[in-house]
Amino acid sequence: MKRFLAVFFFLSFVAVSAQTKVGGIVLDESGDPIAFANIIFKNSSEGTITNDNGRFYLESDETYEAVTVSFIGYESQEISLPQKVNYGLEIVLNESTEQLKEVVVYTGKQSKKNNPAIDILRKIWEKKRENGVRMFKQYEYDKYEKIEFDLNTIDSALIQSKLFKGLEFMFEDLDTSRVTGKTYLPFFLNEHFSRIYGDNTINKEKEDVLGNKSSGFEGNQSITAFVEDLYTDYNIYDNYLRFFDKSFTSPLSKTGIDTYNYVLSDSTYIDNKWCYNIIYYPRRKNELTFKGDFWVNDSTFAIKKINMQVTKSANINWVKEIYIEQDFEVVNDSVFLLKRDYMLSDFAFSKKEKSRGVYGKRTTVFDNYKFNTNHPEEFYKAESDPYDPRVFARDSTFWKNARLETLNDDESGIFKLLDTLKTVPKFRTYYDIVSILGSGYIEIDKWNIDLGDIYSSFGFNDAEGIRLRGGARTYFGQNDPWRLEGYMAYGFKDRKFKHGFSGKFLLDRKTRLILQGGNRRDIEQLGLSLTSTYDVLGRSIASSSLVTVGSNDRLTNINLSTFGIEMEPVKNFRVILGGSFRTLSSALPEAFSLDYVDLESPTGISSEVKQFDLSTALIYTPGKRTIGYGVERVNINDDHSTLVLNYTKGISGFLESDFDYKRIQFSYRQPWQLGGFGRLTSSVELGKTFGEVPLALLSVIPGNQTLFSLYNAFPNLDFYEFVTDTYATVHLEHNFNGRLFSRIPLLRKLNLREIVGLRGAWGQLSDENIALSSPTNIPLMAPEDQIYWEYSFGVGNIFKIFRIDFNFRGNYLDNPDARPFGITGSFGFNF
Repeated sequence: MKRFLAVFFFLSFVAVSAQTKVGGIVLDESGDPIAFANIIFKNSSEGTITNDNGRFYLESDETYEAVTVSFIGYESQEISLPQKVNYGLEIVLNESTEQLKEVVVYTGKQSKKNNPAIDILRKIWEKKRENGVRMFKQYEYDKYEKIEFDLNTIDSALIQSKLFKGLEFMFEDLDTSRVTGKTYLPFFLNEHFSRIYGDNTINKEKEDVLGNKSSGFEGNQSITAFVEDLYTDYNIYDNYLRFFDKSFTSPLSKTGIDTYNYVLSDSTYIDNKWCYNIIYYPRRKNELTFKGDFWVNDSTFAIKKINMQVTKSANINWVKEIYIEQDFEVVNDSVFLLKRDYMLSDFAFSKKEKSRGVYGKRTTVFDNYKFNTNHPEEFYKAESDPYDPRVFARDSTFWKNARLETLNDDESGIFKLLDTLKTVPKFRTYYDIVSILGSGYIEIDKWNIDLGDIYSSFGFNDAEGIRLRGGARTYFGQNDPWRLEGYMAYGFKDRKFKHGFSGKFLLDRKTRLILQGGNRRDIEQLGLSLTSTYDVLGRSIASSSLVTVGSNDRLTNINLSTFGIEMEPVKNFRVILGGSFRTLSSALPEAFSLDYVDLESPTGISSEVKQFDLSTALIYTPGKRTIGYGVERVNINDDHSTLVLNYTKGISGFLESDFDYKRIQFSYRQPWQLGGFGRLTSSVELGKTFGEVPLALLSVIPGNQTLFSLYNAFPNLDFYEFVTDTYATVHLEHNFNGRLFSRIPLLRKLNLREIVGLRGAWGQLSDENIALSSPTNIPLMAPEDQIYWEYSFGVGNIFKIFRIDFNFRGNYLDNPDARPFGITGSFGFNF
């Protein structure tokens, strides 16, 4: 993925010829643009709709001599096209003097009755479950998909710029997008061919991947998976369509009447089927909506064609255009099946008309449908291996037969262009710089190692003062079967070196049997998480935060060694068996004592804990998608639930281990996509420790003294303010994605997003554990008498990258140095 991001952001930053092309703007008599006006080639069903700014572009493989321009309340105009290419048209519509009788259009909160378009829409709702492959017991079909990325809006100024000096050959063959009319240069192409099998009686489906071919760079499997997450499958009949982690209201949604205006525009025969044409456009700005039109059959009320274009005012970042087309095939009198799906996204830093960006295009073609061929249930359990090397080594004969849509000249030339670019030193330099910024690692290809992570090179805390860190890892490729990684760090205040190293080895790819182990000796803030993790090199942000609220002096010296075995017997279900030995002591004893009663010590008190544990963890992540098949895989989606059950057994005596105890922990995290109301993220954590353990081994309710907004932490709690041996926590955070602010005129254009949060924690601490840690110099308290709770209000998408949260403490305000209010924030690149 890092190599893909390098190319993508580099080209974003600089960021078969049709017979008839036309583009321009539609205005009213006062010179104001008319949004959502209908543009259609005369005597055809090919057309488009103007955008929010009244602009349009339309092209066709056929030759046409005129276009018809119309909009409700205005007189239609027929504009002649004297040439094959007609750009820069300025079309002025005059207000109509006649009352329209055929179509009635309502806006705002007016009645929706007596609108024939809405009557047809209601018929679509009634029939939607009777269309497509769901009408049959079993189904199978071929699926061919090609994904392409193009640099767009290329002009002479870009070609002649110093940035591309010596790379002019890239721009010798340019084409024009049939959707936007902009010039573009392809730079990546992936082809994917598979056979889909499904059984509606047992609700099973499987995909056998038969071929996969990509252009150019290493790690192309990462690119494909990354793009697949961007362009997830969707069903236009659903109420909401999810793109870029946002839920857009479908024009066929049952809530569409309150979201869109509908106009019955035309009717004609398509493939010998009488169809109605309905135009739709949003009632309000700044909502996640589309504009476009669809053709629907008059008897089955199945969609024959539909196009959807996201409105420019939609609250989405880094994406200037989203355009979708779907065509359906008439199989018989009652069955319409998806034939072709096309989606174009224009990724750009700005939504201005002339801004450069990168097109991401996905074309999917379906063919060779076959129905009611029964397969046993075991057939669906036997999944094919999408990473079988043979899948990536198909010859030209295979692809000639597999392509359900042939490549044009531009697409065919991508492979040759990238082979040439990789030999140009200037391009390699650009590529390497952006790769470092994107991944955080400096690639040393000669030695097959990466240096980094560069973003962890500098830190600060009360124990170490200024801290410098350097690390490296082995990297032969995306799918390495083993990986070694390590780092060294030095604190200028304590004048001590720290280190960490780990190794992972994939022994069996099918069951993902992995051996792993490592050692870390460092200074750590352990009061930031409850559920145990198995990342020996993992270190929380609070351990080296440059700025904190109050003193970040409750730090621990940790010497941790781990060894474990992991396997995935069932997809997304992992089992981890492991052992660990750790030595814990305070990094600043005068401020934070980990002393505990030790009757075997000469003084009766010990300051250091030595502990050996055996642990078992069960981790279930249904719906999770990953990249690659090596020892390390990368998650490409975050909309899946995560359930963790962890059991730990502390053993005393072995390797001078101090304590014998048992601990069971459970956590459940679930994101909820609530349609047009945004996204709710919820999590629950439960845990209990059986046996007597000192402060260093107790469960700390996660505080947060940093200035960063950290999910699953309490921003108004200090570290170690609450300590427990039995606990339960709940976190709720809802992002409305701008649904409320979009209705406030003064805030609408800012595209801000509102976020609310509610958090709670309850816990107990036994008298025995309090007595054991009585020598410590910090108060030991658990939120037992009443549930501790906080709430927050946040504003996100400030300048597209910043978020600010205003956090309020609900109770326990009498605790020492309690913080009733706090402000935290974060930044990141989100759609």
